[in-house]
Amino acid sequence: MTRKEAIDMAKGLFDEGYACSQSVLLTFSKEFELDERTAKLISSTFGGGMGRLRQKCGAVTGGFMVLGLKYGNEMPKDMETKLHAYKKVRELNSMVEDIYGTSNCFELLKKHATEADVEARKHHKIICRSVVGDVAGLVYDMINK
Repeated sequence: MTRKEAIDMAKGLFDEGYACSQSVLLTFSKEFELDERTAKLISSTFGGGMGRLRQKCGAVTGGFMVLGLKYGNEMPKDMETKLHAYKKVRELNSMVEDIYGTSNCFELLKKHATEADVEARKHHKIICRSVVGDVAGLVYDMINK
């Protein structure tokens, strides 16, 4: 898969109605032999800033999941691997903040959409779709270095 294909796939999944978190994780799930159903279920509650709590952006948390698949630790005392994965999470978060000024769902919505837009579910096209695509591109770069 190319970077553009990853971005297009994530946006396409989002357009189908998958949550931002699902869209990002599903884009990369086959690469890590994660079955589609499990990927959908694991990431399903992270949309809307984690269950519509409007906290960490769901696209970003989906990206964190992919980074866990690539860099995460399997052994509880493997601190070197764990800390390296945490560093990757912070790198992704920082890159998203560099682009959007925040990685917080509430702040993204406040900055890019009106309350009426959110109530009418227009925010998906105004900001969320862009974040999904950008996160997919950033994650692609991070796991393919």
